[in-house]
Amino acid sequence: MQFKAPLMMSTTATCTTTANLGQPASINVIPNDKLYISEPPPSWFGNGANPKDDPSWTNENWLKSRFHFSFAEYRNWDNSDFGVLRVMNDDLVQPHRGFGTHPHGNMEIVTYVVDGELSHEDTMGTNESLGRGSVQFMTAGTGIQHSEFNHGDKPLRFIQTWIKPSQSGLIPNYGSYCGDKGKEDRFNKIQHLVSGTQSTEKGPVQVEQTVDGYACEMELGKTVVHNLPAKSQAYLLCIEGSITVNGKKLNRHDACEIVGDPSRPSELEIKATGTEETENGHLAHFLMFTMPLAPGSGRRDL
Repeated sequence: MQFKAPLMMSTTATCTTTANLGQPASINVIPNDKLYISEPPPSWFGNGANPKDDPSWTNENWLKSRFHFSFAEYRNWDNSDFGVLRVMNDDLVQPHRGFGTHPHGNMEIVTYVVDGELSHEDTMGTNESLGRGSVQFMTAGTGIQHSEFNHGDKPLRFIQTWIKPSQSGLIPNYGSYCGDKGKEDRFNKIQHLVSGTQSTEKGPVQVEQTVDGYACEMELGKTVVHNLPAKSQAYLLCIEGSITVNGKKLNRHDACEIVGDPSRPSELEIKATGTEETENGHLAHFLMFTMPLAPGSGRRDL
């Protein structure tokens, strides 16, 4: 998918809620140019050589990954995590390429599909392919091996997030949610996709940690509002288009760290200020994880 320049039109529809709100949230924008770009050799994950001229490829290398936190060859102790989030990688995988079988342990892994189709296979016997808006998760626990491939004829983009588990040594588990089921639930609305297993407000995907994940696809000019609970923080990624978060602008691939009020909920007003062509039309698109406040977490190198 090629990035299209934002459309400069406006509308007035708004989706809002109300609450007894505290101080405005503190927002630290993480611009795209401050993310680490990784383009590993094809052989690292069992792929053949990159083709010299394939019109279906949008990148010269089989993988282009944007690391939000210290990971793999990117070593940065001033950007090691954000609360319970340990990894967030924004991966672009070219057609007929992928990650060969590899192990994981003691981590909750949540993958959100943006474009294309992601095919997953693991040592628990799972074999599944999922498209836009879908979520797959693994409790790696005592150990699991899996592969992730793009068997399709167009590029695949997905956001993979690793969440620190509530405890080590958990029994491995796999689950998924098909994005087609909830297409309308995230259209100009914030869809609750991920929750903790102990949460009273459960999403379709449940992980072993106190964390919630949300997604939204928005038409130009639309606004959605989320009330961040007291003593909470959030990490928000602008996936497609451009948005503002309480007036702070984020373009495609930009993210922000959000720290709420310690005593009362904080209102987050998110507006689509630019859209791009997607599988579901001209939209802005974001992904957000909320979690308990962890003072001192976040980037210290900006």
